[in-house]
Amino acid sequence: MTQPMYPEPDRSPEVNAGRLWAGGIATAVVAALVVFVGVLIARGILDIPVLAPEGAGYLGDETTPVYAGLAALFALFSTALLQMLLLATPRPVQFFTWIVGLMTAAGALIPFGRSAPLEAEVVTAAINLLVGLAVISLLSGVARTAVRQRQWS
Repeated sequence: MTQPMYPEPDRSPEVNAGRLWAGGIATAVVAALVVFVGVLIARGILDIPVLAPEGAGYLGDETTPVYAGLAALFALFSTALLQMLLLATPRPVQFFTWIVGLMTAAGALIPFGRSAPLEAEVVTAAINLLVGLAVISLLSGVARTAVRQRQWS
């Protein structure tokens, strides 16, 4: 068997990490804001005491910023996962969507295992679901702009 005269060029994608992480940070901000707006709607408009006792006000108490911070960390973790998938797997956005989608489903189910009023559990599950959907949709779009196929002459 003969070897080709020229080796096959590397066709792996080139990831623009700066663009990917800028999009990941922007997604983290959106995820945190989804939590703040969700809590504001739940407490201020629907009068559902999510994350804190009723007397805590429209934005709850100190647990609200922690919840928003966890949503932002979820977005940053998802960005790291996406970068790894872009570099190492075929069809990375499809794997990313499945992995983060299943994590989102778990996050939406977790509130129902707690001892809270049903309406608070439903609202918390909805907020978690919206955070996950925002992360999936935004980072999937970021992935398309952060990847280029290597050019060979």
